[in-house]
Amino acid sequence: MTSVAFSPNGQTLASACDDKTIKIWHLADKEPRMLRETGGFSCSSAVNSVAFSPDGKLLASGNDDKTIQLWETSTGKELSTFKGHKEKVYSVAFSPDGKTLASGSKDKSVKLWSIDTNKETSTLHGHCDEVFCLAFSPDGKILASAGASKDKTIKVWYLAENKFLTLKGHSEELGGIYSIAFSPDGKTLVSGGTDKTIKIWLLSSGLELRTLGGHSDDVCSVTFSPDGKQIASGSKDKTVRLWQVETGKEIRTFTVGEDPIYCVVFSPDGKTLAAGGNGDNTVMLLPCD
Repeated sequence: MTSVAFSPNGQTLASACDDKTIKIWHLADKEPRMLRETGGFSCSSAVNSVAFSPDGKLLASGNDDKTIQLWETSTGKELSTFKGHKEKVYSVAFSPDGKTLASGSKDKSVKLWSIDTNKETSTLHGHCDEVFCLAFSPDGKILASAGASKDKTIKVWYLAENKFLTLKGHSEELGGIYSIAFSPDGKTLVSGGTDKTIKIWLLSSGLELRTLGGHSDDVCSVTFSPDGKQIASGSKDKTVRLWQVETGKEIRTFTVGEDPIYCVVFSPDGKTLAAGGNGDNTVMLLPCD
């Protein structure tokens, strides 16, 4: 399991896998912790990332074969394929208005694509290693991206101004960054990586607010709760952890199996966490309240 994403209405979940499939899961109303697979898409290659459009009608996938595929979620129909990256695509994200798709690649670049025209609109260069992850700010004016171990930085791209801010703080030796996410108010950013730490950054100054330590292996995924008060993290140490943003204290640890956790995401109502690992390709639902 390489990526999980809740639909905006919280009723379905998409999961991606390196077996060239995307699965769509329905969350039954009566049994919210039971998942029922309701369909799937056959992709052109292994899938590294999936993202729903803000209206939930589209799903984007970033693939090993250097492409991004755009799907109609209601039918599973492939609508278009974006080609332009020179290496595998690690991450995809929709802008909040749904008009732009961003992608990060092994080719060290970030690309922006128009959903209306299905064409590339710009390429952002600044990383010196693979771009593992990216995220739009809630207002869509900023795009953040982060690089692998030779890069160890977060680039904060101010899209309208055509400039970027570089955030440094992860370990000089093991500072590859696997995951980043904006807080709901857009004022802070969280990152997790190969140095086993989680860092919270203040965007207005670019300064590191605090470091959260507790994982014993790479932090593969980080995400804010919808109310911005908690952060969830998934790690190769086989745990999912909940943290209080204000204090940086660990609230809870879920030990969810015998496999690394590569992806975590909050449901839109903040009551559930979905987590995926590399075991039997199942999605785990964890209660947060």
